[in-house]
Amino acid sequence: MRPQTISRTIVRLGAQSIFGRWRGALLFVLPVVLIGLSILVRGLIGHEEMGARHALDGLGLTVIVPLVALLATSGLLAPEIDDGSISYLLAKPISRHTIVASKLVVAAGCVLAFAAVPVLIAALILRPSYALGFALGALLGGLAYCSLFAFLSVLTRHAVVVGLIYLLVWEGLLGGLLDGVRWLSVTRWSAAVVQEIADISLVDDLPLWYAVPALAVVVVGGAWVTGRRLRGFNLTGDE
Repeated sequence: MRPQTISRTIVRLGAQSIFGRWRGALLFVLPVVLIGLSILVRGLIGHEEMGARHALDGLGLTVIVPLVALLATSGLLAPEIDDGSISYLLAKPISRHTIVASKLVVAAGCVLAFAAVPVLIAALILRPSYALGFALGALLGGLAYCSLFAFLSVLTRHAVVVGLIYLLVWEGLLGGLLDGVRWLSVTRWSAAVVQEIADISLVDDLPLWYAVPALAVVVVGGAWVTGRRLRGFNLTGDE
């Protein structure tokens, strides 16, 4: 019998966990903000390239995508660890990596629905030639963020705070000041994917052959180390 990779029960419970909390409401608000701003920009300046770039990259890739990933992923593992209900799940004869993979399927669905698709719609409104590139970049970047934030969820009880600090300081502040940060930035990796497909200049000297494997390593590696970390929890939900 082949080992189970995804548990549909965990996926269903994970979806209920997200949309039964305040995070679910915010997940609906973020795409509305992006699309609403895109409509406003389109009405004011039309298909002008600079406006589309600022809205899609500066807001879409840099803000909306990581926030959606953070809200979705932190709502899957962190609450169960905090209240100890993770013990019921750990008591089941289910691989820890199956638990993590099933949780990440829910987070990936949120990224697709509340980040990649809204970015696609916003790009179609602002500059249709950018649509495919930004949608794919948003999806790949969102998946990488999900794995990264899943690891934070099992690493600290303050995953949302740490995740926000990471986004503001590393991806935002230092990413805009230090050129070398682009080699270790999920947002810049996804921007490299966008610029290759959409033929737009977003990040200098960051080749696609580096960005795509880097995203893949974070997606797969993040899920794997999260599963390993989850093995360190006993049946009371503590380490």
